Amino acid sequence: MNKSLKVNSRDKALLVRTPFMSALSNEALLKMLNAATISSLPARHVVFREGTPADHFYCVLGGYVRLYRLNREGREADIRVCGPGDTFAECQIFGDDTYRFNAQTAENTTFARFDTRTVRTLAEQEPDIAKAIMACLSQHLLTTMDCVANDRLHTAQQRVAEYLLKNCPVSGGPASLRLPFQKNLLAGMLGLAPEALSRAFSSLRRIGVTVRGRVVQIGDVRALRDI
Repeated sequence: MNKSLKVNSRDKALLVRTPFMSALSNEALLKMLNAATISSLPARHVVFREGTPADHFYCVLGGYVRLYRLNREGREADIRVCGPGDTFAECQIFGDDTYRFNAQTAENTTFARFDTRTVRTLAEQEPDIAKAIMACLSQHLLTTMDCVANDRLHTAQQRVAEYLLKNCPVSGGPASLRLPFQKNLLAGMLGLAPEALSRAFSSLRRIGVTVRGRVVQIGDVRALRDI
């Protein structure tokens, strides 16, 4: 990890707009900003490993971080992909003292780090901070419930279609969008093997969906919605 830096004006501007920070009072916000340090890591760098001391939680300012677990045979199970504005590992503030998953950068990434013990103390002093933590944890729980339901109720083709519709810039007609990260990362986020993702994209060609690199062309958004 590179040398940790204090929050500069640009970092502050990014942090105050994140869901975690935006609802804080001025006093609580200042305390959180003072508790933050800024770090940058190159692509595919390990942020932390499962089982190591959970001494920080994080807020992504730029880039993407992949959260996943490993079994004894080395098989990986993706949990979540965190992008700009997302927080992760805040469940450790009042939870176990070791991380329960691995975190790795998907590309060059900058994030703010917060010492868990410091934030635990601040949360006891500032109700706004405690509420912000609870709001993040609640959102993560709801998102996890949606992921479990989608895995059980939707086919691979439907999961891909739902992701494209969620990120589509228009509600009808033709559209074009660029995937924010490589397709293998998207596959893990959707709970699919890379081969299954490729098959799902291939099956969507019949309604005019084509993929070139990270660019996805949609012939008819309404037809995609009917999948």
